[in-house]
Amino acid sequence: MISNLRKAVRRGQPGADGAAGRVDLSHPARSPLGSAVVNCAVYRNGVRRPGHHRPAEAIGHVRRRPGGFVWIGLHEPSEEEFAGVAELFGLHPLAVEDAVHAHQRPKLERYDDTLFTVFKTVRYVEHAELTSTSEVVETGEIMIFTGKDFVVTVRHGGHGSLGPLREGLEEDPEHLAKGPSAVLHAIADHVVDHYLDVAAAVRDDIDEIESAVFAELRGRGADPGQIYQLKRELLELKRAVAPLDRPLQQLADTAMPMVDPDIRRYFRDVSDHLTRVSDQVSGYDALIDSILQANLAQITVAQNEDMRKITAWAAIIAVPTMVCGVYGMNFEHMPELRWTFGYPMVIGVIVVACFFLHRGFRRNGWL
Repeated sequence: MISNLRKAVRRGQPGADGAAGRVDLSHPARSPLGSAVVNCAVYRNGVRRPGHHRPAEAIGHVRRRPGGFVWIGLHEPSEEEFAGVAELFGLHPLAVEDAVHAHQRPKLERYDDTLFTVFKTVRYVEHAELTSTSEVVETGEIMIFTGKDFVVTVRHGGHGSLGPLREGLEEDPEHLAKGPSAVLHAIADHVVDHYLDVAAAVRDDIDEIESAVFAELRGRGADPGQIYQLKRELLELKRAVAPLDRPLQQLADTAMPMVDPDIRRYFRDVSDHLTRVSDQVSGYDALIDSILQANLAQITVAQNEDMRKITAWAAIIAVPTMVCGVYGMNFEHMPELRWTFGYPMVIGVIVVACFFLHRGFRRNGWL
């Protein structure tokens, strides 16, 4: 059932919250329901009720006939836009403040009968060439309020659209009939699966940098700025992945009235995927450290080679400099001053001495 859901989500079909074709992670759509409300739908027995509803109408419809729930999706709402929704569902002011202002760590908090969950979304930024200023990983956030009969999702960032996810869920009424916790699980699964995709793309960049650092062709090499920038971008991914472990463990192991018991075992699967990507990211981080150290070592070796060449040539040049310096002191009694062949002899001695010095340095790999 879950595998079918994932296929449907990745396939992405037309719907009120998404576009046809493959999943569009930069989905900017907003609906006539309001400047921040992307979608508001009523579900009963896992089936979406027809028509468009405003939040007050939707929750009223559900509470008059128990057994369904409301899913409201918002994108970057202002305090004024979110105030009505917060009052309608009785959301805690602290959670509301976090949802409006964003920039939160992944976490799970419980306020009475409402769960407040924060996920960091990530997107791999395509680039023709990695530079010292390239953006590799772009992050956003999804906040989820989960109650007995409602789900409110608040998305921040230009990617991570939930439209295709909603459509995929609607193709599996049996799973969606389990209520708001089914939506919470589907979002968690979607976010973590995308972590794996981004980690794989980052690995390609790491392989490219590694090849450049250890290339045998002279003149090829990696700019330390490129390696450091890739490490910074990997840190963005790590900040999204690492803190999510504890919230998923809580959802998988702790009984909560807002979470259907059948859904809890699905969170264990998501937690396993998160552990996998967390291990990958930690490994990549250590690998980049090794690549950076290797690159710096290569730079040091190259500098040492340059210094040896400079030192060798300085030693060779020191011979004629010394001899010419001695003869330049203009003493009256100097060796071979009045001999016809004295000048050629001194030049010859200088050339022979320089030749043997040069030969010795070449044999020792200094030149």
